[in-house]
Amino acid sequence: MTSPLLDALAERGFDTLTDVQQAVTDPALASADLLVSARTGSGKTVGFGLAIAPTLLGEAETLGPPAAPLALIVAPTRELALQVSRELTWLFAKAGGRIATCIGGMDARTERRALERGAHIVVGTPGRLRDHITRGALDLADIRAVVLDEADEMLDLGFREDLEFMLGEAPENRRTLLFSATVSPAIAELAKTYQRQAARISTLGGERQHADISYQAVQVSGGDGEHAIINLLRFHDAPTAIVFANTRAAVARLTARLANRGFAVVSLSGELSQDERSHALQAMRDGRARVCVATDVAARGIDLPNLDLVIHADLPTNTEGLLHRSGRTGRAGRKGISALIVPDKISKKASRLLKWAKIEAEWIQAPTPEDILAKDEARLLSDPLWTDPVEDEETRIAAGLMEQFTPDQIAVACLRLYRAGLTAPEELNQPPARSAASAAASFGPSRWISLSVGREQRAEPRWLLPLLCRAGNLEKSQIGKITMQAQETHVELAEAAVQGFLDQIGPSGVVEGEITARLLDSPPADTPRARAPKKSRDRDFERPARPAPRTPRAPRTETASEVSHDVRAQDRTEAKNPASEPAAPRSKPKPDSGTRDKGARPARAVTPKPSKPTYARSKPEGRPDHTPKRPSKPGSAKAFRPARADEAKPRQSESGQGEKRYRADAPKGAKPFRSDKPQGGGDKPNRSGKPLGSGAKPYQSDKSDPGKSFRKKNADAGKSNRPGKPFARPAGKPLNKGGDAPPRRKK
Repeated sequence: MTSPLLDALAERGFDTLTDVQQAVTDPALASADLLVSARTGSGKTVGFGLAIAPTLLGEAETLGPPAAPLALIVAPTRELALQVSRELTWLFAKAGGRIATCIGGMDARTERRALERGAHIVVGTPGRLRDHITRGALDLADIRAVVLDEADEMLDLGFREDLEFMLGEAPENRRTLLFSATVSPAIAELAKTYQRQAARISTLGGERQHADISYQAVQVSGGDGEHAIINLLRFHDAPTAIVFANTRAAVARLTARLANRGFAVVSLSGELSQDERSHALQAMRDGRARVCVATDVAARGIDLPNLDLVIHADLPTNTEGLLHRSGRTGRAGRKGISALIVPDKISKKASRLLKWAKIEAEWIQAPTPEDILAKDEARLLSDPLWTDPVEDEETRIAAGLMEQFTPDQIAVACLRLYRAGLTAPEELNQPPARSAASAAASFGPSRWISLSVGREQRAEPRWLLPLLCRAGNLEKSQIGKITMQAQETHVELAEAAVQGFLDQIGPSGVVEGEITARLLDSPPADTPRARAPKKSRDRDFERPARPAPRTPRAPRTETASEVSHDVRAQDRTEAKNPASEPAAPRSKPKPDSGTRDKGARPARAVTPKPSKPTYARSKPEGRPDHTPKRPSKPGSAKAFRPARADEAKPRQSESGQGEKRYRADAPKGAKPFRSDKPQGGGDKPNRSGKPLGSGAKPYQSDKSDPGKSFRKKNADAGKSNRPGKPFARPAGKPLNKGGDAPPRRKK
């Protein structure tokens, strides 16, 4: 390692190197490709800066004049790229290194001018780097080393195509260094394609994941998530804290809520511009803001000073997200707390997430207002202001206060002023305390009671619980398990609350109405509950038992009625067959006269009915010949009846079929069919009041100009072209298109 780099490390307070930094600076790996996996916060940024230094410097201690870039650093997010640029700037400052950035969201023209002036190391995000390479602003011909920081995150974000493009544009004799928290199959495939016999370095095996981070699972009720976040921030009073949410909408809502409660808060999400995101991080570093609400864009690589508390407002989607979020604290040997807000409904999901991440978390409840006030008092008494030297002006003001007020009044005023600058804690609906295996958590010393209602009486714990609290003067925390049986219900009560419960219900044991309670001598047998059979939708319906098999009946002789039934069935069958021979006529049997015996029916003499063909239609006797009616509509297949002399003539249909039939069927000498009414509508009056049949001429069109011919005839007759309007032109005046206008000149 060269002297300028050692001096830079000494100025930043690096006494010793971390495990990953020692591994990558091994002289045996000075020219080899590296595939490094290390936990978050282990100093990987300084590590790969030290790893590429021999490749860039060679035997020299300083870099030459900036020209084409010698190293390319690729980061997944803008914030991480800016942080890498800051770290490499102070690391290579004494060696004369110049760092250029190419980050999405920044001014591309400024970046192109910086590349034209020359740089030794270029740091950027995949999309912007590829854009500069495509436009010719970034030349990779002299690249000696390419570093992919958080390579697994870049592949997850869909930058694989951009990474392959940049690696393909770089020279083949370059060094390729891949740094990642985990080595997935995709990372291994990328390393196999673009690295040459890469050395595998891992610092995860010999230490527990995030040994300096204390994990807590904070159990809350359904609607107390945001209240629990406020109480956690107040209880720990961390110099810097970050709250992670899964969506941009949740980030905006939490930011507004915390700002209204008096917290110095900033937000960080993808919907903000790059300037807004940079200002937010700078406010956290300067101390102007103490709380940052962010999405997963801040989950990787972000290093904020004095970040002691990480709160997961929403559970991460996977174990990698949990580890990277929590890795913002507990960095460089500092201790930190990672608290997960766990509502009751997702406690099992949180348990599985912690188990898969191989993390042992402490299951606690959110701090209460009493806990927060006690913590405030302890911080007030331990404040170093009590022991700091007193100045003369402070002594004068204190003497004046002592003359006007008593010591008690001054102390109370100081306490009130101290609390006035703090946010008031929130009241919470605390759920019963439980561990990760909440179902197996012990309730403590307890006794069991039995209630006289069960499943058959439709008893449910959701109304038994308030009933016991109301009738026995109990609290929810004093009631344990509730086991439903068919005819009774077993309830576990805290041993300290049993006697008070028995005193409240009295010797009769009546809890409410017909529900009674009795104390059990021993806990009920822990037998598995048998699954009840499925009920029908009709609750009163019961499935009948399966009937026993029937015994075969003895053969019996057929009666006459059965025979007659068979004969009638045979007649119907023969009637369907026209080839069958007709039988003798059958007479209808007469009903029995007298009283019928209740025993067997007497046999009757039955004469079989003769069958006849279905196509033979008989004519009833005494009925006159039927003449078919005239058709109801044109085109009917029935014969058309000729009109008689004493009745009206048949109406002519539109298609003219009636006239054709009339002419065909009319007797000789009859006049041809002709309507008596005129064609224009008969005696119906027209719009002018005159009947159409009284001299009105039918419309006759002119082949050359039908409209002109019609208007001319009406005009000559002195009639109006429009109904109800007199003709405007005087008689004898030629008609023209303009009405009363003079006629046009003929050309």
